[in-house]
Amino acid sequence: MKEGIHPEYKQTKITCACGNVIETGSTKENIQVEICSNCHPFFTGKQKLVDTGGRVEKFNRRFNRTTKA
Repeated sequence: MKEGIHPEYKQTKITCACGNVIETGSTKENIQVEICSNCHPFFTGKQKLVDTGGRVEKFNRRFNRTTKA
């Protein structure tokens, strides 16, 4: 590696809007994010599948598929 061309890598804190703080290494200091893995709907299991305009039913009718209960 060439000397003097790489950014300084240091310990930093990532702070989420929900209050979660993650300590990691980065070239930036004190990063603020809006969503983290602690509050994101996909990771918390609160994700909702939205069927806009009956697209799932339209797909099932089109390809003669039945939904399993």
